[in-house]
Amino acid sequence: MEPGPERGAPGPDPLPASSAPRGFGGIGSAEALAALGAIGRRLLWLLPVYLAGRAGLSLGFVVAGVALYMGWRGRRLGKERSLRAAGLLLGDEEAAVSTTASSLGLGRSLGQSDLPAWVSFPEVEKAEWLNKILAQAWPFFGQYMEKLLVENIAPSIRASNTHLQTFTFAKVDMGEKPLKVVGVKVHTGLNKKQILLDLNISYVGDVQIDVEVKKFFCKAGVKGMQLHGMLRVILEPLIGDVPIVGALTMFFIRRPTLDINWTGMTNLLDIPGLSSLSDTMIMDSIASFLVLPNRLLIPLVPDLQEAAELRCPIPRGIVRVHLIEAKDLQSKDKYIKGMIEGKSDPYAVVRVGTQVFTSKVIDENLNPKWNEVYEFIVHEVPGQELEVELFDKDPDQDDFLGRMKLDFGEVFKAHVLEEWFPLQDGGRARIHLRLEWHTLMSDTSKLDQVLQWNKTISSKPEPPSAAILVIYLDKAQELPLKKSSKEPNPMVQLSIQDVTRESRVVYSTVSPVWDDAFRFFLQDPTTEDIDIQVKDDNRQTTLGSLTIRLSRLLSADDLTLDQWFQLENSGPNSRIYMKLVMRILYLDAPEVCLNPRPCSPGQLNGTESTHVGSSVDQPPRPTKACPDAQFGTESVIRIHLLEAENLIAKDNFMGGMIKGKSDPYVKVRLGGQKFRSRVIKEELNPRWSEIYEVIVNNVPGQEVEFDLYDKDVDKDDFLGRCKIPLRRVLSTKFVDEWLPLEDVKSGRLHVKLECLPPTPSAAELEQVLMVNSLIQTPKSEELSSALLSVFLDRATDLPMRKGSKPPSPYVSISVRGASFKTKVSPQTAEPVWDEAFSFLIKRPHVETLELQVKDDGHVLGTLLLPLSQLLVAEGLVLDRWFQLNNSGPAIQLLMRVQLGLLISQHSGVEALHAAPGEDNEESSQKGSETELYIREDGDSGSTPELRQRLPHASSNSELSDSPLGQLRLTAWYNMDTRKLIVIIHACRNLKSGGKDAPDAYVSLILLPDKSRVTKRKTTVRKKTQNPEFNEKFEWDLPVDEAQRRKLEIYVKNSISFMTRGEPIGKVHIDLSQKDLSQGAAQWYDLKDDKNSS
Repeated sequence: MEPGPERGAPGPDPLPASSAPRGFGGIGSAEALAALGAIGRRLLWLLPVYLAGRAGLSLGFVVAGVALYMGWRGRRLGKERSLRAAGLLLGDEEAAVSTTASSLGLGRSLGQSDLPAWVSFPEVEKAEWLNKILAQAWPFFGQYMEKLLVENIAPSIRASNTHLQTFTFAKVDMGEKPLKVVGVKVHTGLNKKQILLDLNISYVGDVQIDVEVKKFFCKAGVKGMQLHGMLRVILEPLIGDVPIVGALTMFFIRRPTLDINWTGMTNLLDIPGLSSLSDTMIMDSIASFLVLPNRLLIPLVPDLQEAAELRCPIPRGIVRVHLIEAKDLQSKDKYIKGMIEGKSDPYAVVRVGTQVFTSKVIDENLNPKWNEVYEFIVHEVPGQELEVELFDKDPDQDDFLGRMKLDFGEVFKAHVLEEWFPLQDGGRARIHLRLEWHTLMSDTSKLDQVLQWNKTISSKPEPPSAAILVIYLDKAQELPLKKSSKEPNPMVQLSIQDVTRESRVVYSTVSPVWDDAFRFFLQDPTTEDIDIQVKDDNRQTTLGSLTIRLSRLLSADDLTLDQWFQLENSGPNSRIYMKLVMRILYLDAPEVCLNPRPCSPGQLNGTESTHVGSSVDQPPRPTKACPDAQFGTESVIRIHLLEAENLIAKDNFMGGMIKGKSDPYVKVRLGGQKFRSRVIKEELNPRWSEIYEVIVNNVPGQEVEFDLYDKDVDKDDFLGRCKIPLRRVLSTKFVDEWLPLEDVKSGRLHVKLECLPPTPSAAELEQVLMVNSLIQTPKSEELSSALLSVFLDRATDLPMRKGSKPPSPYVSISVRGASFKTKVSPQTAEPVWDEAFSFLIKRPHVETLELQVKDDGHVLGTLLLPLSQLLVAEGLVLDRWFQLNNSGPAIQLLMRVQLGLLISQHSGVEALHAAPGEDNEESSQKGSETELYIREDGDSGSTPELRQRLPHASSNSELSDSPLGQLRLTAWYNMDTRKLIVIIHACRNLKSGGKDAPDAYVSLILLPDKSRVTKRKTTVRKKTQNPEFNEKFEWDLPVDEAQRRKLEIYVKNSISFMTRGEPIGKVHIDLSQKDLSQGAAQWYDLKDDKNSS
């Protein structure tokens, strides 16, 4: 029989030939098995009927069985539907309610906006169960607080001061109104290893705490208090053991609001003005440990290793706030009861939690421009917010001008946010801010780019930061005992530049555990150090010290050092354990992507090695280095910080009723370098007379900035600022001015700035060193006499690593204490660095350039280049290949080294010339000979090829007929420091009283006084008739008084320490007959003085 058409006829899409063989009349095997399974299940349903008939049972049994089965199946399906609905409701309540609403005949799914108004899905949930628990436990919490205050706090207060020995808590009642949790929000999906809760707490309590000091019949207390805020609770870390949570961390993201009702003598604090002040002080104390970035950590397990990291975690980022300007501020200064409207004196308070900055005051301006920059640490995003409040500065109480708030979540999304923000309660006022989110990077790939970008920012009041350093101070071991053999009470001071942090004090132990954490902003981590001092709690006794160069962190894994550090100036086994974590601040914005300096033509790429092949294939080896056109064009700015006048008195007493003075000091900034003067105590017209030196390039926009402060115990007061454009100093070469101080009512600063371009001539070295010795001030570093510029081009044939792998070399270069490091050239034996460095040189005849080529800390070769070689080189330049020591014979380095003398034309010392009575014949005979000798640190030794034959015994043409010998000295008056300066250089041909040469020294007396105040003397030079001293002496005198004095100088032979020296001869100089502005050295004949002792 032929099959019917519905079985045999092909469908609309006939199968391909490859699929033709099918079983069961064209039905596939899978379909056939499914059909057989379905038929089998149907037959199984009929099996109970068959079995009942087979057993002879009636139809009722079959019906009852079917009914039981249907009931079981219906209940089973109902449970499954209920579980699915509960799971859906638990997973997404809003979607579940919308689906349920659509099933009620509405025919479509509803969104939240379509639901009734009384249906809501709050992110913040109520916690009435928690409030009931708190209400039940509140009386017992009151008992605990009473016990804590009476048994623990009161004895501590009584022991703290003898006047408080009768202090008691008369009454402690926490009241009946407990703390309430208004709402709870749980943040999910942020971190699987923590649980994060936000508790909206509110306390309106009837607390009553009364205290009494019976000795003085003094009673005071608190009756009623309100506290409202958002408390964040973090349960972290989660552990796989009871109690599951390792620690509890609590903090307020924003400052809570506080209101206190005082009683007793503290009723005075409810006076308007004092009320807000007292509440603010208490709020500040709460914020000091409970408002971000401060946290309260409660460990729930013993020996929690992550305690310090939990108390002070690495921030999420840094927000740099540019406070630019404001517009349309309200006028608050009104006169004649408002009939005449004035302006305002606005300033801004910028706050993030406990981090607060206050801008300068702009006088009488409704459209002020500040252009100030502040940096804030941000931990919680979203959550933490920026608050800017504007005030009008007044003598009594400052007027409010408006505020704005912004959550940092918006800055995090935008990276850079620059807008005009309206001010709340400020009318039409607006404020212009630029907010930048700086990501924290754990590598140095962007550090050079960040440093270059920061140089383009004119930042006030502080330079922009390039990195942040977090220090976890753990513990110390085996600290030394006190002098009384008692165990110390150690604490730690950590300092970076002028920022100092202190740890808590751990009492009576040589192995303290601090478990503290500190944060520092770093302007340039390549050059900064951290100074660590372990001291006894009196801050006088040092138990150990340590200095760590932060550049060590730049080469460490993850920019982290986690180790023991050996303490210096301490016990042999004294050490301290710390973890140092550095993070680079990187702004991910297009404008930060600066173009690097292009390579010079013909130079190789530092990541490539030269060809291996014939000499025709290889590029020709250069014979000289190829620096760019900017190399060697630097100058040195010498900054003379002299004095100030009419500074503001900041140290006032009794609320300003008694006027004090100030303790001024100055911060000087130029070219990324900062200097700080010494503090002058209680002086409104201070005199510093300090000198600073900075290497500068002719980069537009640079300024020399001076900020004056009054040193205080807590926070230093601002005394004014001034600045000078660097371009003006570079063009005029010399500036001597009194600069008026800005942002203050009075004061001016006297400074001198001199531009010293390097001069490639060694003939003036003696003059430069002589001038430097005259103008050198005791409080300043030794002045530089030369500028050394070094260009590192490339190296060749560096040795391979083990396994024949090419090295990744870099160069460490240093002169005295200054050092630099080049970039790393990865995996090459022919590196090209193409980097330049500059050094300030104090004494080029004795200093040495030290250079090391390294690979991952392993030294591949070294070079020691005495700068004396440059002094005899043509043009003071060496430009060639240098053979490296401690390496193979083929390892060489191409480098250009050039020296330039820093010759001051405005030092106040006239050009040195031959003194009267000296014969210039010897000078003409010497010609251009560059034999120089300047003493260093009292040592008469010198390099043989650099010996200055000063005109003494070796200069026969200048010998006189004096039988006693001659003395060479310089007398000069420094107008800047207002000091008379005398330098004793040397003696020659001294008379010998016996067979041996005398042990000579020089004694000076400034007549007419013969007191110890005016007496000076040199050190003793043993067994020589031609002693060399080169010692400097100073007297603080006005110039008119100095010109009335007489200088009496004795050359004596030291017999023994028990007797006075035997006089050889003397020199008497009437300073009124001498030109003290010359500053020239001169020989004097010694005269006989038989009456001198």
